[in-house]
Amino acid sequence: MNEKIKKSISIGLPLLLGVFLVFYTYNKFTDQQLEEMKGYFKNANYSFIAISSFFSIVSLAARGYRWRYSLEHMGYLSSFPNNFSAVCIGYLMNYTVPRSGEVSRALVLKKYNDIPFDKAFGTIIAERVIDLFILIGFILTALILQFNQLKSFLETIIPVEKLVYVGFIGILGFLFTVLLFIYSNWKPILFIKEKIAGLAEGLFSAFKMPHRVPFMVLTAVIWISYVLTFYSAIFALPETTNIGFGVIVTAFVVGSLAVTFTNGGFGAFPLMIAQILVLYNIPETAGTAFGWILWTSQTALVVLLGGLSFLLLPVFNPKK
Repeated sequence: MNEKIKKSISIGLPLLLGVFLVFYTYNKFTDQQLEEMKGYFKNANYSFIAISSFFSIVSLAARGYRWRYSLEHMGYLSSFPNNFSAVCIGYLMNYTVPRSGEVSRALVLKKYNDIPFDKAFGTIIAERVIDLFILIGFILTALILQFNQLKSFLETIIPVEKLVYVGFIGILGFLFTVLLFIYSNWKPILFIKEKIAGLAEGLFSAFKMPHRVPFMVLTAVIWISYVLTFYSAIFALPETTNIGFGVIVTAFVVGSLAVTFTNGGFGAFPLMIAQILVLYNIPETAGTAFGWILWTSQTALVVLLGGLSFLLLPVFNPKK
C-alpha cells in the first residue's frame, strides 16, 4: 500500500465515521423533532457562546505561552506569536487527521525557529502526558460523582466481551514490540531509538525546568479555561442551564474523549453529549442542539485562528 493510499485512508476514514454519525443521529429524529431542534438553534443565547469562545482563546494563548518554558529549558527560543500560531495550526490540523496537530506544531517551529523537530515534538509529548494525567483526574472525578449514570451509559456503547479479546491481543502486541525494541540491532530500530532519545529529552524537560511553577500555573489555566468553555455554553439553552456540577464534569469528559479520538469531534461530540444529557432527563433534541452549537462555535474559532496563523506567520517572520 503506497503512501498516498495510506494518507487518503487516514484522512477519509475518520471523516466517513463523522458523516455516518451525523446521519445516524438525525435519522432517529422525526420531522417534528428536527423542527424543535431548529428552534433551539434559532433561540439560543449566543452571548454565552461568545463568552465560551473567549475562554477557548485563553486556553490556546496559555498553551502557546507555556510552551516557551519547555523550549527554553532545552536551549531554544521561540516568540509567543510563533508558539500561539503553531498551537492554532495544530488544532486546525486535527480536523483533518486525528492527532496530526502535534506534528504540525513541531514542524512550524522547525521552519520558523530552526528548532529540531524531535526536540520540539518531545516537548509536545511532555505536554500531552501531563494533559493525559489531568484528563484521567477528571475521569476519576466523574466516576466518583456520577458512577451509576456512567455505568449505564458505558454498558450501552461498549461490547465488554469484545473489549477483553482486543485488550488481550493488544497486550501481546505491546510485549512483542517492547522485546523487539530492546534486543533488535536492525538499522530502522536503531534509527527509531535515536529519535526517541530526542523525544525523551523533550519529555523530561517539563519536570526538570527551572520554571516549573509558572508552567504548572499555566497548565491549571488551560484546564480551567477548558471547563469554563463548556460551562459558559450551558447557559445558551434554557434546558441545559440548571445542570449540576457533576453533570458538567461528566459531559466535559465525554466531550473531551470524543474530540481526542475523532477529527475534532466531528459527528461524535454532539452525539456523545446528547446521550450523556439524556441520562439527566434533558431532551435528546436539546442535548443534540447544545452539542452542535458548542462544537460548531469551537470549530469556527479554530478554523479562523488557524487560518489567520497560516497567513500571519510569514509576517511575524519576514526572514523565513
